[in-house]
Amino acid sequence: MKIGMITDSLGNLSFDEMLRASAELGLETLEFACGNWSSAPHIDLQAMLDSAATRAEFAAKVRDHGLTIAALNCSGNPLHPGPQGEKHRQVTEDTIRLASLMGIDRVVMMSGLPGGPGDANPNWIVTDWPPECADILRYQWDDCIIPYWRGLVEFANNLGIGKLCLELHGHQAVYNVQTLLRLRDAVGETVGANYDPSHPLWMGADPVAAVRKLGSAIYYVHAKDTRIEPIPAAIDGVLDARPPNHYADRAWNYITLGYGHGETWWRQFCVALKQVGYDDVLSIEHEDMMLSPMEGMRKSVALLRNVAINLA
Repeated sequence: MKIGMITDSLGNLSFDEMLRASAELGLETLEFACGNWSSAPHIDLQAMLDSAATRAEFAAKVRDHGLTIAALNCSGNPLHPGPQGEKHRQVTEDTIRLASLMGIDRVVMMSGLPGGPGDANPNWIVTDWPPECADILRYQWDDCIIPYWRGLVEFANNLGIGKLCLELHGHQAVYNVQTLLRLRDAVGETVGANYDPSHPLWMGADPVAAVRKLGSAIYYVHAKDTRIEPIPAAIDGVLDARPPNHYADRAWNYITLGYGHGETWWRQFCVALKQVGYDDVLSIEHEDMMLSPMEGMRKSVALLRNVAINLA
């Protein structure tokens, strides 16, 4: 497996500084966020679309540091019922266009989440009661989610992009294995998973079991860990809307690899990926509020490298 990084993990560094740091860390490949929920610290989407020379210079700098480009990322909410949805749809389409121009075969994103009928904001339904929940879900899937994704798959395929990698994330229509497979059944195999174990961990799922279920539907993997904090979780459960900088009070936190689950767990996770045929990128996403980005990246790379060595 190749060890990579979504470059927002070192978003405090300039493009050139980030490339030097990536080489120093021994990374092999990079994932670049192009906008929406990312500030896109290392890529100017419009400039890249407008100029072949800009694209060539960008790619050459990446190559000069011994690195490749694994994917582009446009995670956002293209199904938002308000003006934000229109903006996110545009960035999504532009990111797919750029991937096509650069010969990159994967775009990482999220499914988006619509509102219910007449809603001004997205509405995440995670229970079958009260009774209106079923009606809202029916509207979301039949009137919004499936029609949009059928169109986006056609758009991507016409540009030669065959892998749209959805991160299973809270407050998204696709947030677990069942919802990913529901969308994939409706719109085809262009849609697959960007499997990030940190999200199912706080939702109570077992990522190793989920990997075995998803199988060949896994197109990409984010390497990020979650630690359930025993005392807050015991008091309130794991549904927690406190901001991430309140990490001492939260029921769970995103954490540097190895600080939530140890090397044995990560080895089991990687073995499960190999068992279903995934032998590709592990893209580190550092969102640990308690460690600096470089320190967190160093520790994460060291863990994955040791796991990979022991798998060889």
